[in-house]
Amino acid sequence: MTQTRAITLNALGLYAVALVLAAAFAAQFVLHELPCPLCLLQRILFATLAIGPILNIRFGPRPSHYAMSLFAAVAGAVVSTRQVLLHIMPGDAGYGSALLGFHYYTWALIGFIAAIVLLASILLFDRQFDDTAPQPISGGAFAQAAVWLMIGLTALNVVSTLLECGFGACADNPTVYELLKHAA
Repeated sequence: MTQTRAITLNALGLYAVALVLAAAFAAQFVLHELPCPLCLLQRILFATLAIGPILNIRFGPRPSHYAMSLFAAVAGAVVSTRQVLLHIMPGDAGYGSALLGFHYYTWALIGFIAAIVLLASILLFDRQFDDTAPQPISGGAFAQAAVWLMIGLTALNVVSTLLECGFGACADNPTVYELLKHAA
């Protein structure tokens, strides 16, 4: 695999993570379901998962960049497994709406496991790490758009979390935006 192909795959990975974060926002704003603290942590870990591809696009593919994403994916799998286990008892309706029979945290677990497998697989292609090849400067418009989309979605998540939780701990089962409650 060439560096150019690796950067294209990293950009596609960023678009996939952006789709996950956009779906979470859709549930939050369209269905009026505020994310719980573990859901917020999973969103942060999806944003952290994007750091490796962003660095690969900017500086060229490096095993250390993929390793950072692998660590984020493992942490995300642990957090989402924790939430799945919280709602595993018979009769527990789970937190939030289900999509195709699974709740967001179950989809998050599937996504983090898929990321682990895909990241480990892409590390098998050594040619992308060839130092004799010229380093990409920007990765092209397709890759740059993916980077800026992720940066924008991450910023929106930060603002949304601040509005929901305020400057204190987030509610276990949030029902209002704390900062907006005090403004009204």
